Amino acid sequence: MTEAVHDSHQGAQDISEQLTTFHSFGKMVKWGSLAVAVLVLTLVLWFCVNAGFFTGLVTAILVTALGIFFLREKATAGH
Repeated sequence: MTEAVHDSHQGAQDISEQLTTFHSFGKMVKWGSLAVAVLVLTLVLWFCVNAGFFTGLVTAILVTALGIFFLREKATAGH
């Protein structure tokens, strides 16, 4: 029973699956937040303000394009 405690070595385990899950969750939160923000903005402009459907649609397209531009993966030099 005491031998099982000494079998584990800190930092020796393979954590590639945990890293993949962590990065995937971060991407999902990032893009999901953009989608929710665009949806809320579009619906507010369409229904709560007298801006109309086309103003909400144009704003949604603009915010989506800006969000994709700023949230896309950046190329890392040398890594």
